[in-house]
Parts: sequence; structure tokens; C-alpha cells
Amino acid sequence: MNLESNKTIINKSQKEFFEYLTDLNNFKDLMPSNTDKFEVDGASFIFSLKGMPEIRLVLKEKQEYNKIILGAASSKLSFSLTALINVATENTCEAQLLFEGEFNAMMAMMVKGPLQKFIDTLIENAGKL
Repeated sequence: MNLESNKTIINKSQKEFFEYLTDLNNFKDLMPSNTDKFEVDGASFIFSLKGMPEIRLVLKEKQEYNKIILGAASSKLSFSLTALINVATENTCEAQLLFEGEFNAMMAMMVKGPLQKFIDTLIENAGKL
């Protein structure tokens, strides 16, 4: 299953936004308002939304200054969240989130809507920075 957010203009340079996202503590500012838990642990963070199980994301890859890949910490669910960051102007960048996951058809049906809303919220909140 592949999902993508809209492309959004961020009021930070490409380098500034890349560095902002590589500090995992900053993801707390991007999370939806219904976040119950958010904790950073080294190169990973764990979060939960109301009524949902906890999810741990691990920083898997960084390509200065245009790509960051977070992946599932558990091998039970295989998915990644990729942030693509491109230069828009000297002081702004364009960002987009891509979600890729391997789910069975039933699971994909259940999680597609909530996951799309989640990545849309993350990128909308990034646009407010």
C-alpha cells in the first residue's frame, strides 16, 4: 500500500527543515491533536493516537538535505515513512510525505483512511512552522 501527502511549502530552508526533522523530538510538534503518547528514545520515537496501538518509528536513512526515511521498529509490520524535501526558494522548501507498507487486503482496508489522515496532518502541521 502506497500513500502520499500533498506537497506543502515549509517556511524553512531545505537544510533547516531537514535538520528539524532529523531531531526526532520535533515530530511531537507535527503530531495530530489526538496524540496520547510521544517519547523519543535515541534514533527512534514511540507514539500512540487515541484508540490506536503504540507505534515505534526508527530513523533508517538520511540523505542530506532532501530525504529522511523512518521505518517500523517491529518486523511484524513492514512499513516506511519518507519525507522528501526540495528547495523552493532560498528561505523555503517543498515537502511531501510518502508511506509504503505491506499489509494484507483486510488490514489495508482498515488502515488506509486513518494513515492518509495521519500523514496529511503531519504535513499540514509542518506547513504551519
